[in-house]
Amino acid sequence: MSRQRGPSARRDRIAISLVFAVHGAVVGTYSSRLPWVADHVHASPGTLGAAMSALTVGALVAMPLTGQLVHRLGGRAALRLLMVLWTASLAIPGLMPNVGWLAAGLLCFGAFAGVADVLMNGQAVRIEQRAGKSIMSGLHGMWSVGGIVGALFGALCAGAGISALPEFLITALVLVLAGLAATGLLPSDARLSGDVEEQEEIRPPRFALPTKAVLGLGVLGFCAVFAEGSGTNWSAVYLTSVAHASAAVGAYCVTGFAATMALGRLTGDAVVRRFGPVLTVRVGGTLAVLGAAGVVAARSPWPGIAGFAAMGLGISTSVPLCIAAAGRATKDSDTAVAGISSITYASGLAAGPSVGALGSAVSLPFAFGLVALLAAGISLTAYKLRVGLDGSAPA
Repeated sequence: MSRQRGPSARRDRIAISLVFAVHGAVVGTYSSRLPWVADHVHASPGTLGAAMSALTVGALVAMPLTGQLVHRLGGRAALRLLMVLWTASLAIPGLMPNVGWLAAGLLCFGAFAGVADVLMNGQAVRIEQRAGKSIMSGLHGMWSVGGIVGALFGALCAGAGISALPEFLITALVLVLAGLAATGLLPSDARLSGDVEEQEEIRPPRFALPTKAVLGLGVLGFCAVFAEGSGTNWSAVYLTSVAHASAAVGAYCVTGFAATMALGRLTGDAVVRRFGPVLTVRVGGTLAVLGAAGVVAARSPWPGIAGFAAMGLGISTSVPLCIAAAGRATKDSDTAVAGISSITYASGLAAGPSVGALGSAVSLPFAFGLVALLAAGISLTAYKLRVGLDGSAPA
C-alpha cells in the first residue's frame, strides 16, 4: 500500500478527528447530566449503578458483530450509520420513565456506542497505515476534547437550571449533523484499502472473539484501562475520604485527570514518531506506577492530585497504540479492533467495582496499590506493540 501525502491526507485526518470528537461529546454530555437522570427515574446510587452496567453489557455483546457489519455495508457506510444511531441515542436517557426502562435504554445506548467506537477506530487504523505515521494517539486526544466540551456544556445547562431532556434533544440533533458531515469527508473504502478485491476475500465470522494475536495486546490494554477507570471513578472519592480534600477539589481532580490524559494523547503522536511506540508506552507505564504510588502515600490533597495527574499522563497513549497495533496484527482490522475493544471495555467494567470492593474490605490506599501493580504491567507488556513494525505481513 502506497503512503498518502498532501491535502488528501490532511482532509482524511481532519475528518476522522471530527468523528472521534463527536463520539466523545456524546459521552461527556451524558455523563455530566447523570445526577439529573438519577433524579428523573428516582434511582438510588445502587440501582443507578446496576442500570449503568447495562451500557457496558450492550457494548460487549454488540462489538463482536462489527466485522460482519463492515463486510455487508463497507467501513465508511457502516460508520456513517452507527454515528447517526449513536448520536441520536443521546436522547434515550432523558426519555426513560423509570430505572427498568433506563437499563433497557442504556443497553441499546451501549451497543451503539461500542460498535461506533470499533468502526471509527478501524477507520483510524486504515487512515494511519495509509498516512505512514502515527496519528492514533492524537485521535483519542480529540475524543477526550469532545468529552470535555460536552461535559462543560452539560455543566453550564445544569447551572442554569435547564432540564437535561431538551439539552439531550438539541445536542443530539447538532451531533447527528456533525457526525454526518464528518463521515461524509472520510475516504471511500476503495481509496483507503487500495485493493478492493483483497478486502472482499476476508469473510469475518458472525460473532468474532479476540484472536491469539490480539489477546497478547489485550493484557496491555486491560492494565491501562483498569488504571484509567480507577482514576476516573475513584479520584474524587479518594481525595475527599483519604487526602482530606473538599468536595470541590475532588471534583476538579476528576477534570484534571481527564485533562492530563487529553494532553498526553494530543502530544503523543509526536513522541511516538521520535521514540517509537514501545519506549513511549514503557516510559508512560513507569510514570503511571510512580503516580499510583504517590496516590497510595498521599494524605493531603496536593500529593494526591499530583499522583492522579501523573497516572493520567502515563497511561494516555497506551490504549490508542494498542488499537493501532491490533490493526497491524491481522488483515481484518475491524475484527481485531473489536477484539481489543472488548477486552478494554471489560476492564473498564471491572475497575470501578474492584477498587470499591477492595476499598471496603481493606482500604482505598490498598486498592490503589493494586492499580500500581497493574500499571507496572503496562511497561512489562509494552514490547507487544512491536507487532507489524518489522515489515512482516499481518496474519
